[in-house]
Amino acid sequence: MTEILYKEESYQIQGAIFAVYAEIGCGFLEAVYQECLAREFRLRSIPFVEHKVLRLYYKGELIDKTYEADFVCYDKIIVELKAVQDVSSAHKAQTLNYLRMTGLKLGLLANFGHYPGATVDRIINSF
Repeated sequence: MTEILYKEESYQIQGAIFAVYAEIGCGFLEAVYQECLAREFRLRSIPFVEHKVLRLYYKGELIDKTYEADFVCYDKIIVELKAVQDVSSAHKAQTLNYLRMTGLKLGLLANFGHYPGATVDRIINSF
Protein backbone atom coordinates (compact mmCIF):
# COMPACT_ATOMS: atom_id res chain seq x y z
CA MET A 1 0.00 0.00 0.00
CA THR A 2 1.35 3.41 -0.99
CA GLU A 3 1.16 6.19 1.56
CA ILE A 4 -0.11 9.59 0.39
CA LEU A 5 2.69 12.15 0.43
CA TYR A 6 2.03 14.93 2.97
CA LYS A 7 -1.51 13.66 3.44
CA GLU A 8 -2.69 15.88 6.31
CA GLU A 9 -1.03 19.02 4.98
CA SER A 10 -2.44 18.59 1.48
CA TYR A 11 -5.94 17.89 2.85
CA GLN A 12 -5.76 21.13 4.85
CA ILE A 13 -4.68 23.08 1.76
CA GLN A 14 -7.39 21.49 -0.38
CA GLY A 15 -10.00 22.34 2.24
CA ALA A 16 -8.96 25.99 2.04
CA ILE A 17 -9.12 25.92 -1.77
CA PHE A 18 -12.63 24.45 -1.75
CA ALA A 19 -13.74 26.97 0.91
CA VAL A 20 -12.64 29.87 -1.30
CA TYR A 21 -14.49 28.42 -4.27
CA ALA A 22 -17.62 27.83 -2.17
CA GLU A 23 -17.53 31.48 -1.08
CA ILE A 24 -16.87 33.25 -4.39
CA GLY A 25 -17.35 30.68 -7.18
CA CYS A 26 -15.68 30.90 -10.56
CA GLY A 27 -15.27 33.78 -12.98
CA PHE A 28 -12.57 35.88 -11.31
CA LEU A 29 -8.97 36.46 -12.25
CA GLU A 30 -6.26 34.39 -10.63
CA ALA A 31 -5.14 37.36 -8.50
CA VAL A 32 -8.53 37.45 -6.73
CA TYR A 33 -8.25 33.77 -5.81
CA GLN A 34 -4.66 34.33 -4.67
CA GLU A 35 -5.71 37.03 -2.22
CA CYS A 36 -8.72 35.11 -0.94
CA LEU A 37 -6.70 31.92 -0.52
CA ALA A 38 -4.04 33.75 1.48
CA ARG A 39 -6.78 34.98 3.81
CA GLU A 40 -8.22 31.47 4.09
CA PHE A 41 -4.78 30.03 4.88
CA ARG A 42 -4.43 32.56 7.70
CA LEU A 43 -7.91 31.73 9.04
CA ARG A 44 -6.99 28.04 9.10
CA SER A 45 -3.48 28.62 10.49
CA ILE A 46 -1.88 26.98 7.45
CA PRO A 47 1.74 28.12 7.25
CA PHE A 48 2.51 29.66 3.86
CA VAL A 49 4.69 32.06 1.97
CA GLU A 50 3.03 33.90 -0.88
CA HIS A 51 5.00 34.64 -4.07
CA LYS A 52 7.98 32.76 -2.66
CA VAL A 53 11.08 33.06 -4.79
CA LEU A 54 12.68 29.66 -5.23
CA ARG A 55 16.16 28.98 -6.51
CA LEU A 56 16.54 26.63 -9.47
CA TYR A 57 19.17 24.00 -10.15
CA TYR A 58 20.46 22.52 -13.37
CA LYS A 59 22.51 19.31 -13.10
CA GLY A 60 23.09 20.03 -9.44
CA GLU A 61 24.27 23.60 -9.96
CA LEU A 62 22.40 26.73 -8.94
CA ILE A 63 21.36 28.87 -11.91
CA ASP A 64 20.76 32.64 -11.95
CA LYS A 65 17.08 32.52 -12.85
CA THR A 66 14.51 32.04 -10.11
CA TYR A 67 10.92 30.86 -9.97
CA GLU A 68 8.18 32.59 -8.01
CA ALA A 69 5.65 30.13 -6.60
CA ASP A 70 2.09 31.32 -6.00
CA PHE A 71 2.38 29.72 -2.55
CA VAL A 72 4.68 27.39 -0.68
CA CYS A 73 2.87 25.85 2.26
CA TYR A 74 4.44 24.02 5.19
CA ASP A 75 7.86 24.81 3.62
CA LYS A 76 7.43 21.82 1.30
CA ILE A 77 4.31 22.01 -0.90
CA ILE A 78 4.07 24.23 -3.98
CA VAL A 79 0.53 25.51 -4.60
CA GLU A 80 0.03 26.78 -8.14
CA LEU A 81 -3.17 28.62 -9.01
CA LYS A 82 -5.05 28.74 -12.29
CA ALA A 83 -8.37 30.29 -13.28
CA VAL A 84 -8.99 28.50 -16.58
CA GLN A 85 -11.84 26.40 -17.91
CA ASP A 86 -9.71 23.26 -18.07
CA VAL A 87 -6.24 22.48 -16.75
CA SER A 88 -4.05 21.33 -19.61
CA SER A 89 -1.20 18.86 -19.68
CA ALA A 90 1.09 21.89 -20.15
CA HIS A 91 -0.07 23.31 -16.79
CA LYS A 92 0.67 19.97 -15.12
CA ALA A 93 4.06 19.71 -16.84
CA GLN A 94 4.92 23.24 -15.73
CA THR A 95 4.17 22.38 -12.10
CA LEU A 96 6.21 19.17 -12.37
CA ASN A 97 9.12 21.15 -13.83
CA TYR A 98 8.97 23.57 -10.88
CA LEU A 99 9.16 20.62 -8.51
CA ARG A 100 12.07 19.04 -10.35
CA MET A 101 14.06 22.27 -10.54
CA THR A 102 13.51 23.11 -6.86
CA GLY A 103 13.83 19.59 -5.46
CA LEU A 104 10.42 19.78 -3.75
CA LYS A 105 8.27 16.65 -3.83
CA LEU A 106 4.62 17.78 -4.00
CA GLY A 107 2.73 20.37 -5.99
CA LEU A 108 -0.98 21.11 -5.83
CA LEU A 109 -2.35 22.62 -9.03
CA ALA A 110 -5.59 24.38 -8.09
CA ASN A 111 -7.99 25.55 -10.77
CA PHE A 112 -10.72 27.99 -9.79
CA GLY A 113 -12.01 28.48 -13.34
CA HIS A 114 -13.84 25.15 -13.56
CA TYR A 115 -17.59 24.99 -13.02
CA PRO A 116 -19.27 23.65 -10.87
CA GLY A 117 -16.29 23.31 -8.54
CA ALA A 118 -12.59 23.95 -8.08
CA THR A 119 -10.24 21.15 -9.02
CA VAL A 120 -6.94 20.18 -7.42
CA ASP A 121 -4.37 18.01 -9.14
CA ARG A 122 -1.63 16.42 -7.05
CA ILE A 123 1.67 16.54 -8.91
CA ILE A 124 4.42 14.31 -7.48
CA ASN A 125 8.12 14.77 -8.14
CA SER A 126 9.33 11.20 -8.17
CA PHE A 127 12.77 12.03 -9.61
